[in-house]
Amino acid sequence: MTGPPPHDRAAVAGRVAARALDLADAPRAGRATYEIDWAGPVRLPLSDERSVQAACGIMHVHGRAAGRPAPLAVDYASAVAGVLAAQGALAVLIARSRGLALDRARTSVAQAALLAVTQYLAAATADDAPESLEPGDCSWATSDGVLFEFETLDPHRWQDFWRLLGAPPADVSRGWLPFQQRFATATCPLPVTLHEAVARVPFRAVRHAAGRAGVSVLAVREDPFPPMGIRPWSRTPFPERAAARPRPAVALPLDGLRVVESTRRVQGPLAGHVLRLLGAQVMRIEPPGGDPMRGIPPMAGTCSARFSALNAEKTVAEVDITTDAGRREVHDLVARADVFLHNWAPGKAAQLRLDAEDLRRTRPGLVYAWASGWGDALGPRPPVGTDFLVQARSGLAAALRPADEAPVPSLMTLTDVLGGLVCAQGVLAALLTRIRTGHGGRVDSSLLSAAAVIPRRRRRVEWSPLDRPLRTADGYLALGPEARARPELVARITGPGASADLAATLLRFRVHPTGYWSPLLREAGLTATPVCTDLRDLPRAPAFREALATAEHVFPRAPWEFS
Repeated sequence: MTGPPPHDRAAVAGRVAARALDLADAPRAGRATYEIDWAGPVRLPLSDERSVQAACGIMHVHGRAAGRPAPLAVDYASAVAGVLAAQGALAVLIARSRGLALDRARTSVAQAALLAVTQYLAAATADDAPESLEPGDCSWATSDGVLFEFETLDPHRWQDFWRLLGAPPADVSRGWLPFQQRFATATCPLPVTLHEAVARVPFRAVRHAAGRAGVSVLAVREDPFPPMGIRPWSRTPFPERAAARPRPAVALPLDGLRVVESTRRVQGPLAGHVLRLLGAQVMRIEPPGGDPMRGIPPMAGTCSARFSALNAEKTVAEVDITTDAGRREVHDLVARADVFLHNWAPGKAAQLRLDAEDLRRTRPGLVYAWASGWGDALGPRPPVGTDFLVQARSGLAAALRPADEAPVPSLMTLTDVLGGLVCAQGVLAALLTRIRTGHGGRVDSSLLSAAAVIPRRRRRVEWSPLDRPLRTADGYLALGPEARARPELVARITGPGASADLAATLLRFRVHPTGYWSPLLREAGLTATPVCTDLRDLPRAPAFREALATAEHVFPRAPWEFS
């Protein structure tokens, strides 16, 4: 397997891809080339992680909670691009074995960033009026200085938790909706009385209340380095060999392969979405009447825009999997499938008698994939496996903010997105193994294992004011590395009387619009990228025409080019 040459500028993405392919044992299966650049089909001069985050909406979404765009202090878009490149390389090898003459997969960090904001982009461009998104975060600090994250998906448990902490009942009720919507909106404006209730008590009182109410509470891990020994995904082969199958004519790597998924929220549906983009036929198992998430605003036509973003063009079978008849129907669907994918809670598959041991007998050669929250890292009864708890526990929350900010999770669903991609990558590796050996297998991945994919430093980063986007008269500019390292040059372009005082320099930038400053910075040999502050602007910009498409909402095109 060959990747980008050593001089390739998207070095972090290349390292992530190489590690992913080593895990898949792909080098032994043949040779395929992957390429990763910064911009891909986005016609902008993007040259580093920071410029991609600025141009493609990541700074905007991550910064919603604070009311201003903010960069992630980790190479998140590059990590996503690395996983996409590994997926592309595995897809090339699968395609080749199925008679499709492919040698190369190409992706970019910009395409990775756009994929990461898929659900936010869909919501912003839906038929409904734009959502009113107020700033607000979900950081919690106790009287003894412990930062923590908590989670519940049950409104009654939410009420019980706050009642035990003495919060005003009316504010508790008012806080439930933004708390639940934070997964979709990346912001969480809560009544201040909830933060005050927590600040009055020590962490042991919070844990006691959580235990009685049945909510999950975890202290934020302040060490940014990921826990050691966590693999992105693991594969366990099944002993049965798949029956020989005819080799169909294919136009895409997974053409003719069937995926059955029973998934919800982001992680599981995104894994199926990626497999569909590579050509697989994906069927969703939904409860009778359909998935309730289909009706959650904003709407795009007759379906939720956010739901459509990850589930469009999948077929649907409405099945009550809690009944014997429903489980027989699942077996019937799996009997004709190549992959079964779910992200059920721990123990549910065994309870339903739809675990790997049950389904592999129905379909020898099946790839059975479970996308979980924690895997087996926290034992048989882990906390609720959701994005923000995983960010807190894994150290990612500490890594993605500079040292002068509290190490609290981003309200952008970082691990949900990467978790779905890592799951899909494991499925591709298992499909390639089946081609080589005839054996299917079980693939296990988690949000926690996905968080470990993101490269991190051992210490939290230190930022100067120039590391944050500069406010202009009409928006923000993200300075390139040369400008961030040379504040005196930045000051000089602001005109006569430039001050060595950095605060004064920043104030001068607010006098003129972004379009005034950009050419001045270029003339000084400094790079800067206008920051996207409204996702609706992306499809309007000619630079994104080849990267985005529109149906009932805007969505990123498939993030690979094969040749």
